[in-house]
Amino acid sequence: MLILVAVALPIVILSISRLVRPHVPNATKYSTYECGLRVTTEAREKFSVRYYLVAVMFLVFDVETVFLMPWAIQMKELAIFGLVEMGIFLFLLLFGYGYIWSKGALTWE
Repeated sequence: MLILVAVALPIVILSISRLVRPHVPNATKYSTYECGLRVTTEAREKFSVRYYLVAVMFLVFDVETVFLMPWAIQMKELAIFGLVEMGIFLFLLLFGYGYIWSKGALTWE
């Protein structure tokens, strides 16, 4: 019964919306919308590898900083051991950030 409802409901909703909506096609509706600007290039534009590197670095550092939350919650139970461990973790994180900064990975030249 659940599978039948899961398959039938989208079909019914799409069919009703197709019958009710106004259909006035024109070229403006089918053009690509990009923040109110007219598109001047193709959608398959090549990006620099630096763009992807910065995105990956952001994800790595963002995910690693998520590990600070459990430590902050358990700070009293972990005591000095947790403080030393988090100090080492933050040192390695800042060392990695300094390394990629020194290699010029964060410049957009």
